[in-house]
Amino acid sequence: MVWTLDYASVLVFALSGALAASRAQLDLVGFVFIAALTAVGGGTVRDLVLARDPVFWVAQPGLVLLAAAGAFVVFWTAHRLESRYRVLLWLDAAALAVAVPAGVGVALGGGFGPVIIMIAGVVTGCMGGLMRDVVCNEVPLVLKQGELYVTAALGGAVAAVLAIAVGLPRTEALVLCGTVAFVLRAGSMRWGWQLLVYRPRPPRQR
Repeated sequence: MVWTLDYASVLVFALSGALAASRAQLDLVGFVFIAALTAVGGGTVRDLVLARDPVFWVAQPGLVLLAAAGAFVVFWTAHRLESRYRVLLWLDAAALAVAVPAGVGVALGGGFGPVIIMIAGVVTGCMGGLMRDVVCNEVPLVLKQGELYVTAALGGAVAAVLAIAVGLPRTEALVLCGTVAFVLRAGSMRWGWQLLVYRPRPPRQR
């Protein structure tokens, strides 16, 4: 199931990366680069941290070709979208729903403890989008004020850990993980769900 999740997250993140490239008005090579960076960035960081050998896309080079194919599709169709940014946001939410369970699944398979499992889920879900936004000179979505992004990823990972702890089968725990991550992210976009934001008080006069 983890490989299925990896393929799904690579495709959806690649589409979001290519949309970001279209907003930056890059050429076709730029599209492929940003799409691939977004698609495999989070999983690469996860695998390096967990000392997986080889890294997932090195073991399955078809993942890079899948990302490139997604970039080509967006390159020729992005102009048809009324709001590319809105579509990018929802693609990101969908990608989060498969990338976080993929990271959690990899850490579970490696026999790691709850803290590492949660970190692996968050890293897999968030790092690709962070790299995409930094390279495209955008304020990263993961850092935007009031956005539930990292929180959504963490919520999904925590849900999976708790589900495993109470005896839920791994497959069902990963489905729950993805569902929680998507609902939190979608709720943030649709209904404005957010955490408290730090607002400094004016300095005292005396």
